[in-house]
Amino acid sequence: MPALVLLGAQWGDEGKGKATDLLGGSVDYVVRYQGGNNAGHTVVVGDQKYALHLLPSGILSPGCTPVIGNGVVVDPSVLLSELSGLNERGVDTSKLLLSGNAHIITPYNVTVDKVTERFLGKRKIGTTGRGIGPTYADKINRVGIRVQDLYDESILTQKVEAALDVKNQVLTKLYNRRAIAVEQVVEELLGYADKLAPYVSDTVLVLNQALEEDKVVLFEGGQGTLLDIDHGTYPFVTSSNPTAGGACTGAGVGPTKISRVIGILKAYTTRVGAGPFPTELFDEDGEALRRIGGERGVTTGRDRRCGWFDAVIARYATRVNGLTDFFLTKLDVLTGWEQIPVCVAYEIDGKRVEELPYSQTDFHHAKPVYEMLPGWTEDISKAKTFGDLPKNAQAYVKALEEMSGAPISAIGVGPGRNETIEINSFI
Repeated sequence: MPALVLLGAQWGDEGKGKATDLLGGSVDYVVRYQGGNNAGHTVVVGDQKYALHLLPSGILSPGCTPVIGNGVVVDPSVLLSELSGLNERGVDTSKLLLSGNAHIITPYNVTVDKVTERFLGKRKIGTTGRGIGPTYADKINRVGIRVQDLYDESILTQKVEAALDVKNQVLTKLYNRRAIAVEQVVEELLGYADKLAPYVSDTVLVLNQALEEDKVVLFEGGQGTLLDIDHGTYPFVTSSNPTAGGACTGAGVGPTKISRVIGILKAYTTRVGAGPFPTELFDEDGEALRRIGGERGVTTGRDRRCGWFDAVIARYATRVNGLTDFFLTKLDVLTGWEQIPVCVAYEIDGKRVEELPYSQTDFHHAKPVYEMLPGWTEDISKAKTFGDLPKNAQAYVKALEEMSGAPISAIGVGPGRNETIEINSFI
């Protein structure tokens, strides 16, 4: 049963798009199983750069069927805009499948997201303001709007009324905002129905039948392990489960059908938004990582916070996801440092801690314990095999592999599709 999960092993932005694109020519389906347009992938094909937000990276691979699973929250205007943009660039998007059970991000979800963040002030979470959290909250509160509801005006109207009964009270009385008209929302959502109809499908049935026919299915997570609603640095997390278990619930396949779980690991560490970050740098090294690595969010446009590699969170990601492999990205960014610090443990209240503390308080107070590894100055972007790398770069990769708890099976040495060293095949 050739089903693979590919996910972020840090705080997201690890280069999942490159990894998915690399595998795209070898798989039959690529499935997004959670998140929304708060996630983003950059894929470089030749001299073309593609920024994807909702669409699975597999949409750039001819012969691959891209799928948006039931666990994703979908902003119809963003999805249609993204499809239109790719079509204009000659990309065939006709094979896309969209789960009828995926939840819709409504205009009022976006409004609630933005006004809540403003209201929180210094205590804000650092959301993207795109309505992701409020949409997942509606889903759990059982007042959410699903894709299939766009095709029954009566049900859609009832659901929007139910949601706005409460939200309008909050908007007008707490945030001093105007009430949102039910009719206006219903009219806007119905306007998307015909445009989305060619893509809407029973994706759970399609994917399970594909696996029964020995098709290769790749499940692609958005964000990263440390942003998982259950297993991340709560409350500075996303509103869904990017970890491996989320692939089962977000796509409707059983765990026994997953054969491999691949963690994408950047050769250093970044995160976007608020929250603890033990190895974060506020000096010239941090600025250099940001500049050389092009560390700006694909979706948010915000500069990413940068720091040295953190082996503690890598080990944690291995554990909670059951990782079988790592794909190490952006090794080339570290070229030029004489020595490269790697966080091997934390110091918390004077004690050395080698595993991620479960206590939020402890994690906030964690100070990195560094081990210095020798750097390299040689250009590695043309390396095709592990042996082509400078000895110190090889030693760095081997050290990260040993510290992280799973084999590194591929290494990114540049942004291009072909700038990857494959050590072990994923398929």
